[in-house]
Parts: sequence; C-alpha cells; structure tokens
Amino acid sequence: MNTKQTILIIDDDTVLLGLLRQSLERAGYTVETAANGLSGLQRAYDVHPDLVILDVMMPRMDGWEVCVRLREASQVPIIMLTAKDQEGDKLRGFQLGIDDYVTKPFSFSELTARVGAILHRARRSPPPPRPRVYNVGDLLIDLESLRVAKNGVQISLTPTEFRLLAVLVENAGRVLTHEQLLDHVWGYDDAGDTGYVKRYIWYLRQKLEDDPNNPQYILTERGFGYSFRKE
Repeated sequence: MNTKQTILIIDDDTVLLGLLRQSLERAGYTVETAANGLSGLQRAYDVHPDLVILDVMMPRMDGWEVCVRLREASQVPIIMLTAKDQEGDKLRGFQLGIDDYVTKPFSFSELTARVGAILHRARRSPPPPRPRVYNVGDLLIDLESLRVAKNGVQISLTPTEFRLLAVLVENAGRVLTHEQLLDHVWGYDDAGDTGYVKRYIWYLRQKLEDDPNNPQYILTERGFGYSFRKE
C-alpha cells in the first residue's frame, strides 16, 4: 500500500470520524478529517487528498454543495457516506460526479475495500485529454476556432452564449447546477441571479434546437440544472 495516499473524511459525527480514521490508517492510508462541510472543503484545498469520503447532512455546508465545489476544482474520487438511502439521493450524487455511494450503517472492511478499488482505478486510468471539436447529431462545435455549425451552416453566437455552450459541451452528460454555470460563465455564483442562466439557455436553444420547446441538445434536469446531450 502506498502510504502517501491521503484520504479526507468529512463528517460531523466525531465518533465515526475516529473509527474511520483507525480503520483506514490500519489499511496504510494517511487520514485527514473535518467535522463540517466548510472546513472540509478548505482542508481539501490545503492537502489535495487522493480520495474524499463525504457525508451529506452537515452544518455550515452540506455534502451536496461540497461535492459541487470539489468538482469545480478537481476530479478527486468522492465516496458519499450517508444515511440518505433514497434512490433520488443516490441519483443526485452520481449526477454531481461522485464515484461511489455507501449508506449507513456500513461495513468498515467493505468501505476500505471500496476505497482501495477506486484508488486503483484512478491510478490505472488517468482522465483522457478533452477533445476540442465535438460532433453531436447535426451540430459541429469547435472550441479552438470558436465555431458552431448546424448541418454545415455556421451559427452566430455571442461571446457569453459561446462560453455557456462550451461549459455544457465539455461536461456533456453531466448535470451542471445554475450556480456552477454562473461561476464558470459569469464569474460568480449568486443563487439569486439564476435568471441569467435561464435567459441564455433560452437564447442557445433558439439557435441550436429544431424545436426549442422540445430540446434535444440542452436538457433541463428539473431541480438540479442543465446538461448537454452525450452521444
């Protein structure tokens, strides 16, 4: 076991934190802990862990928000460890980009095995470089030349429309929240300004979709945000 691999556990249950620390340290990992979401996010930025174990229901910042912010900054593997066992919660976690979802109560040995498996996959499979040209249905989106065409006919987009489309396309198949889009496209994430996102999504659909009221490319994930169709 590579003892330099660091696991960050973010959970407000201090007893559980201690037990998890003991279990993972026995397995040869370095373990960092945080007892709330905000301090956990800061710890992640400070130590750059190899994997994060993340609770959902926490003070100051819940696990969903921590996950969103981690995914904005890195592709660190994330295991959700939570008492929330509804299918909708699991789906939400995977839509946000987690790698595994473990419900409480759980087996410490099974969790340790899952940690090892995910880290093994991460070592073997570095993420491929992102393409810069996308062909999706009748659309051609070239992020290098800032060109978008439909059925061979070039489509004129404003700089803001293109930035929004680029973020969606580069994360095709992944749901992005209004706040994530605000941050990436406009440079801030004030939840009260989600009208900007809705307005520009509408603009893009008018230009890209055959039927903007029945979109096939830019999809609404109700209660979460938007995603771009993945081939």
